[in-house]
Amino acid sequence: MLTRKQYELLMFIHERLKESGVPPSFEEMRVAVDLRSKSGIHRLITALEERGFLRRLPHRARALEVLKLPESVKPSPAAKQRGFNPSVIEGSLGKAQQKQSDPAPDFNATLVPVMGRIAAGVPISAIEDHSHNITIPPEMLSSGEHYALEVQGDSMIDAGILNGDTVLIQKSDAATNGDIVVALVDDEEATLKRLRRKGDSIALEAANPAYETRIFGPDRVRVQGKLVGLIRRY
Repeated sequence: MLTRKQYELLMFIHERLKESGVPPSFEEMRVAVDLRSKSGIHRLITALEERGFLRRLPHRARALEVLKLPESVKPSPAAKQRGFNPSVIEGSLGKAQQKQSDPAPDFNATLVPVMGRIAAGVPISAIEDHSHNITIPPEMLSSGEHYALEVQGDSMIDAGILNGDTVLIQKSDAATNGDIVVALVDDEEATLKRLRRKGDSIALEAANPAYETRIFGPDRVRVQGKLVGLIRRY
């Protein structure tokens, strides 16, 4: 799955090729996806290349080959019959060797509020107020309300959750044993941990052997939501 910026850049390159056959410059790409520097464009292109969406062509200045488009981009029936032909984008004034005639993507992203940081380590203060919004592809969302939190700490690395990631949380006050949840301890500390019920106690387990499992009485822990997705920027 692509991040929003990766998706925007890939489709900007693709649409520019369809419109004029002339590729965007790195400055145009930077402005189009609202980045502060061109180095961010280089990182996005590298990430798209690693995921198999783009390929840099050797011995050509700023030449990229579009190998595929995201599944959310639905080609027309005619395009399906003839198959997807990669688009080659020349970095100078050269014309595209091939063009796509697929329609514009139906990318009905949903705005989800980011509610500050969550500790994946030693618990920090309770969840902060709404700071900004992010757009989430609808296929990442389950039923009900959602919010996002920025991860701080490394206690969940064995569950694939890294410091700096953004986690997508489904609002809920209940959880099943083994769920990764946002747990509010003593109405003061918020932490992201795997929840286990042991008799009348609640265990908050880390996914890193460097951290101990913490045990609490049932009246000390309130579930604030369950993990349903993760976003990572490269």
